[in-house]
Amino acid sequence: MKEIIKTLLIEWKERKLPFIFDRDIDLDKYTESRPNKIIAVSGFRRTGKTYSMMHVIRELLKENTKENVVYLNFEDERIPEKTEFLTMLIPTINELFKGELKFLFLDEIQNIPNWSKWLRRVYDAENIRFFVSGSSSKMSSKEIPTELRGRFLEVKMFPLSFKEFLRFKGLEFDLKTIGYSDKQKSELLKYLNEFHEYGSLPEIVLAEEGRKADIANSYYQTVVRRDIIERHNIKNEEALKALLRLLLNSTKYSVSKMYNNLKALHHKVGKSTLQKYLGYVENSFFMFSVPIFSYKIKDQMQYARKNYFVDVVFISKLSNKFTKDFGRLYENSTAIELKRRNKEFYYWENSKKQEVDFVIVEDAKASQLIQVCFNIADLETRKREIRSLIQASRELKCKNLAVITEDCEDETEEEWFGTKRKIKFIPLWKWLLE
Repeated sequence: MKEIIKTLLIEWKERKLPFIFDRDIDLDKYTESRPNKIIAVSGFRRTGKTYSMMHVIRELLKENTKENVVYLNFEDERIPEKTEFLTMLIPTINELFKGELKFLFLDEIQNIPNWSKWLRRVYDAENIRFFVSGSSSKMSSKEIPTELRGRFLEVKMFPLSFKEFLRFKGLEFDLKTIGYSDKQKSELLKYLNEFHEYGSLPEIVLAEEGRKADIANSYYQTVVRRDIIERHNIKNEEALKALLRLLLNSTKYSVSKMYNNLKALHHKVGKSTLQKYLGYVENSFFMFSVPIFSYKIKDQMQYARKNYFVDVVFISKLSNKFTKDFGRLYENSTAIELKRRNKEFYYWENSKKQEVDFVIVEDAKASQLIQVCFNIADLETRKREIRSLIQASRELKCKNLAVITEDCEDETEEEWFGTKRKIKFIPLWKWLLE
């Protein structure tokens, strides 16, 4: 095992760092922050966690050597998934590099048993700054092991924002003048369509068009196999895969409805097992779900949840829709952006099935209501969306109302149920670039 560590360390010293595009997420500030915390970069695989750490390493190497700054990827098949490997790691680094270690970057460390206990011990004992990453919720602040509480700071990694997407494409638009240029706006909307066709996972963004769908499918197969089936030792693989297909073709789910659908498809799976499967899917960061807005926890648990995916490419390329549902794609992009902005949000629905897509909550109160509507030009659609928005505004006592559209920008006063409300209409591209 010691020889494996030495081999990996020598390879690290000889390795050339890849070219790295700038991201808006800034890990550099944590290299000297006080107090010293373990920085955990969490998120779906292939969102750029490794490259973000490499960006920090590149900056550190301006004043340090690779004996001071060490990186290891625990998805290397030569690394045994044994706690003993971790136990021997730092003594071997110190032996080979003569005690010069200052920064240690550990990619996908959650694969190793007792990783958190080891990390707690060496963090307390050594004067080293640790950066760790993982594509499992074990690396998130919600599920971080008890022994790391107070020593741990999570940085969430998402696919590229639309602003980053344009930067990767080498494009710049002036938001102050774009509204006066049909040519600029047309070009921007073209790239917004590409953003919703192929998503914003970095490798896919940079790939040739003919390869994008294949790469997305390979990501999907990998997360299903490695991050769900193998990680959780799932025996009923066909039921899990059927569940994922149902989710990809749904905007809302409940355990009872999914149970009945799977039963109709002749998959034998109990409700408690199904609940676990749904948890495993969310733990992989592939999907996240949003409960109904209610001050009663019982309602949040009983009512259906809306489901969103980490990247729209999985809806665009893996759902069974024969035509693009841009309304769903726009809503999914909005949900991801709200996550990126660290907003707490829910959906709203009443007994008349009137619905508002997003209820933004601050200090336990609704601070903003957002509808997402791709085509607001249709009169009946406009009436339905505004009627629901104003009804929710009355019930939730929230007057900050917005409708995200394809390209409508306006601010109007609308009246329903004897109630007048100002409503802001904003194009998705502009909201994403704010």
